[in-house]
Amino acid sequence: MATVLVIGASRGIGLEFVRQYAEAGDRVIATARDAAGLTRLRELGATSLKLDVADPASISSLAWQLDGEEIDIALYVAGVWSGDDAQAPPTQPEFDRVMHTNVLGAMQAIPQVAPLVEASRRGGKFAFISSGMGQIGGAESSHGWTYRVSKAALNMAVAAAQHDYPRAVLVALCPGWVQTDMGGAGAPLSVAESVSAMRRTLANLTAEHQGSFLHHDGRRYDGW
Repeated sequence: MATVLVIGASRGIGLEFVRQYAEAGDRVIATARDAAGLTRLRELGATSLKLDVADPASISSLAWQLDGEEIDIALYVAGVWSGDDAQAPPTQPEFDRVMHTNVLGAMQAIPQVAPLVEASRRGGKFAFISSGMGQIGGAESSHGWTYRVSKAALNMAVAAAQHDYPRAVLVALCPGWVQTDMGGAGAPLSVAESVSAMRRTLANLTAEHQGSFLHHDGRRYDGW
């Protein structure tokens, strides 16, 4: 039985990770911002922790909430969308909202969680849900401008942090275009399909994948 941590698990992809890992018999610890989200996690059999990744004071409490744990698989799923483009500058509140959740929260989580992942006796893995829209070489438009910048920054944060945690495998992982509130009903992948593929990818990670940016099915992004 593995111990799995899901940061940002109240809905969508995060909640489905909790569901699938719990159904597989793993011990799941998961975070949500509000009472409704915490209740959903407990109903799936997870240990629930209240956490708001956009609030530095809140996420700074993560280490003591996880004190003594050995984490086999950690997932940073929290993320928000911004539908702006380069025809107008982002407002400071919108920029801060996206960057705090998508980048700062992850960067604050890494030094708290990565040592617990390194302590895993199974070969710990720490994955961060990114997006192909953060691939610099693949930019086809400025749609989602601030979101794109945040995911490119997240990819760099993961690649850079890997050097400080050599006993863990850190990766940025794109879930694909998924039928979530963000992806829309017309997306080709269901949440369950995306998460199942990402779980297989996580199971097959080795030291050769350290610091990589991967598709949900395990293919590497080139020129990112």
